[in-house]
Amino acid sequence: MADHEALKQAQAICQTLREDDDGVRREVLAHAGSRWSLGILHALGVYGTMRHADIKRQLRGITQRMLTKTLRSLERDGLVSRHEFQEIPPRVEYDLTALGMQLLVRMSPIWTWVVENVEQIREARHRFDSQDGKTPFWQEPVPMPASSVTGYDSPLIEQAITAKRDK
Repeated sequence: MADHEALKQAQAICQTLREDDDGVRREVLAHAGSRWSLGILHALGVYGTMRHADIKRQLRGITQRMLTKTLRSLERDGLVSRHEFQEIPPRVEYDLTALGMQLLVRMSPIWTWVVENVEQIREARHRFDSQDGKTPFWQEPVPMPASSVTGYDSPLIEQAITAKRDK
């Protein structure tokens, strides 16, 4: 399928959503754009059933709080299932659901694209970052006209400062 045909098909699918589906769509797309969500889905997809600590070991840099929050969010959306065992010490395991596997399979081409194009991305960043201090015109600071007495450009501020100083 050509790129423009794929975009047309995606647009047609998006137009079938009800207005109240829009919030759900944005929330689920947040998973697709979250490195932690994708990392969890990937770990469960590759390694299968895992405990909380095992997932944490796979995701360097994630905090305990962020892992718990992300797992709950994924569970809420039906992408991950949580199995709590009535044992002492307590044991909880996580699995990827069929819906989670569908998302992971659809996201894999994006991961592949990133890996395939990482050098071009690095080169583009280097070109951008080495533009000899050149910044776009809209990012150039605009000097503010200063008042002759206090350095403020507002006549009201100027009056208040001058009045207080002259007391």
